[in-house]
Amino acid sequence: MSTHFTRRTLVRGITAATAVATLATGLAACGGDSDAATKTDNAATGSVTIGQLSNGAATETTLKVSEVKSISAELPEAVRKSGKLVIGHGALPSGSAPLDYVGDDQKTLTGSETDIGRLVAAVLGLKPESKNFTWENLFVGIDSGKVDVAFSNVTDTEERKRKYEFASYRQDNLAFEVLKSSDWKFDGNYENLAGKTVEVGSGTNQERILLEWQKKLQSEGKKLTVKHYPDSNGVYLALSSGKIDAHFGPNPTIAYHITQTAKTSKPTANAGTFSGAGASLQGLIAATSKKDSGLAKPIADAINYLIENGQYAKWLAAWNLSNEAVAKSEVNPPGLPLDNS
Repeated sequence: MSTHFTRRTLVRGITAATAVATLATGLAACGGDSDAATKTDNAATGSVTIGQLSNGAATETTLKVSEVKSISAELPEAVRKSGKLVIGHGALPSGSAPLDYVGDDQKTLTGSETDIGRLVAAVLGLKPESKNFTWENLFVGIDSGKVDVAFSNVTDTEERKRKYEFASYRQDNLAFEVLKSSDWKFDGNYENLAGKTVEVGSGTNQERILLEWQKKLQSEGKKLTVKHYPDSNGVYLALSSGKIDAHFGPNPTIAYHITQTAKTSKPTANAGTFSGAGASLQGLIAATSKKDSGLAKPIADAINYLIENGQYAKWLAAWNLSNEAVAKSEVNPPGLPLDNS
């Protein structure tokens, strides 16, 4: 487990503390092509339908998106001539809702990451082609040229910049999940946790942060009780029965679980977020391509076009991730430092 909030952290967080309902077992073999959730040909119709086959995790929405020639002209010649954008996802073997996972047709790759890749491809005038990998082989795919760009919850780090270039598109956040009936909110100040009992996945980045807060509170004569459970069923049984006040985990997986509890007798809610990079730096999720590929700038410009014209906000809202919005996409913004990556 690395010391920062990465895709590996997220997957572990899901395993330890998130109900990942109905993730299909039918993902293709490592590195295989995958159908992306799409009803429309982007180039032909000027529209992209997002949030499809999501098992209730998203609101299906059709967005108008057409090629912006001033941006597509920035593409490397080889990519522009190919007519396609090969997009990598590290979702094997079982995916991670709501980011990228097999949809409710049991075969189609869907998720917020799949959808933002398709939106960017539409702005660039390219046909999106999704390829699915294990997390480790996703980077092998980028290195080998099998993948143009990864949209797969990759954290921007200074270590990764030695080999890759980035275009940021989402905040990298953790969150507190509570019962919807709770009036407790986390305001970013660790002192707000005094007297609370919080569950967190063992060995995760969020546990490291929570234990640091616990130590600070102890030095002030205050108590924060930290608990662990072996699986998500235990976590949510403890939350619904009042044995814990909150669950602390990756914001996207909590957003997904909230949609799954919405119509139950014990709905949950997000009580506040915190940067996965800690208090001193806002962590960022970024589109990832090979260093000096020439793709980071046109991809960032495409994302900024989507931000400026409203499709970006609608994409986040469709997947219940509006609390991870960035004001603009940046090329190689400050990432997690080498001593924390």
